[in-house]
Amino acid sequence: MTPLTLRGAKVLWPDGMDAGDVHLSGGLLSDLPQGKAVDLSGHRILPGIVDIHGDGFERHLAPRRGAMRDLGTGLQSTMAELAANGITTAVLAQFWSWEGGMRAPEFALRFLKVLEAFDSGGTTLYPQLRFETHLLDQYEEFAAAVARFKVPYVVFNDHVPHSALDKGKRPPRMTGQALKSGRSPEAHLALLQGLHARTDEVPQAVMALAARLSALGVRLGSHDDATADGRAFWRGVGAEVSEFPETAEAAQAARAGGDAVVLGAPNVVRGGSHSGHVSAADLVRQGLCDALASDYHYPAPRQAALMLAESIGLSKAWGVVSPGPAQVLGLTDRGVIRPGLRADLMVLDGQDRVGATIAGGRITYLAGETAERFIA
Repeated sequence: MTPLTLRGAKVLWPDGMDAGDVHLSGGLLSDLPQGKAVDLSGHRILPGIVDIHGDGFERHLAPRRGAMRDLGTGLQSTMAELAANGITTAVLAQFWSWEGGMRAPEFALRFLKVLEAFDSGGTTLYPQLRFETHLLDQYEEFAAAVARFKVPYVVFNDHVPHSALDKGKRPPRMTGQALKSGRSPEAHLALLQGLHARTDEVPQAVMALAARLSALGVRLGSHDDATADGRAFWRGVGAEVSEFPETAEAAQAARAGGDAVVLGAPNVVRGGSHSGHVSAADLVRQGLCDALASDYHYPAPRQAALMLAESIGLSKAWGVVSPGPAQVLGLTDRGVIRPGLRADLMVLDGQDRVGATIAGGRITYLAGETAERFIA
């Protein structure tokens, strides 16, 4: 946490972009010159990205199916990718699912144990557990794990292919899913049919679990809301974050009810949803988005914000990748560049490449000409 003064760059202050010096001391932003001065003329300094939901870490933990021997090394690699993309706070979205493999409850427990002891080197890491609601026999174990590891954020998912099962059909891609989970296709289909058959039991069980988690202070959300009624149900159980709503109707219902809306940054970068759902860019422009998440691709928040800046301006665009998600997570000490807050910064060079990332006053990434300026 070497004291630094960053000079000559354009800075995204709370009231807009303007030239000025940024001072860092003791892991915080300061209003007085500090230590070594670094000339960053021709650069831009922005608040570090707060990634509210990402599972891109999975490819680092298991680059090949079953290759999950050293999770600590995988997390270290994840830290490097986060830093290279200007992310200073990251929510790691881990499944607790019937899907098996890296998404099995057993792996989630292993992941939480390793993360609990992991030194992230300045980058803030939070676990999020994505709980499959039809795992009715797992509710007690899941609640115990949330309490044991002090998980701050839980999102409810339902990925059971109900439509196909209702029609008595084999779900699409079932054989591949079965192999991924380590089950035979027949055993996997039987599992899905059993989960589907207990659908009527889920709402009451979810309400009880949500009340239990809320009492622990856990932030709750729902995933893939499709209708206003669906969003109303989740709001009623205390899930006040709507992750990746599939329709404008659901997003509008969330906003009308005072809920936070989280959308996928890859949707913006790609120009639309790969599965035919509502355009995230359109919802951002309509003011129906509080936070853009990396989802599965860590470069996406930065890319999406810079793309959106062309139509809504950089302050509003950056608002959904830094201060917006920080607010949703209840993190009042980051998201804007202001003395007294955490020194979480991203430095863009003249070609909008990440030249430096600083998390909690620690330099977590340096590259190219920007690196040369820091060490000059």
